[in-house]
Amino acid sequence: MFQGLARWLRAAGYHAACNPGVPDGELVRQAEREGRLLITSDTRMLERRVIRTGSVRSLYVPGGLSNEAALAYVLRKLDLPLRETRCMACGGVLEVVPKETVADAIPPKAYEFYSTFFRCTGCGKVFWHGTHWPSICATLARAAGKSVEES
Repeated sequence: MFQGLARWLRAAGYHAACNPGVPDGELVRQAEREGRLLITSDTRMLERRVIRTGSVRSLYVPGGLSNEAALAYVLRKLDLPLRETRCMACGGVLEVVPKETVADAIPPKAYEFYSTFFRCTGCGKVFWHGTHWPSICATLARAAGKSVEES
């Protein structure tokens, strides 16, 4: 349900996990084990004792919101600032790597037009601030309630 939100939370700089298909009970146990905040729009999940007592922190996000609206809701409710973007695939930390070390992992045009590249320390994927980057920054800025110039 929140796969898109998890990706945008990673773009905002947070290590967000999303495990579709995992039963609710296991998700709650995993959140408790890992000390994670559980984000849900399932009111029945909020009735579980470990959530009611605060053993597992949770945030209810109204269903039906777009990814951007859900991101804005979470950032506002938790008072989260935008941080350094993490890998949008796995949430790993992105490290700047020399261009030459990723030549075989990127399209030739990206190698030709861009000079700064990042490798995820988690999954090893390579990223760069391509033509889509201004749009990502604008979405993050809107969700955080900032002007694009502030982001």
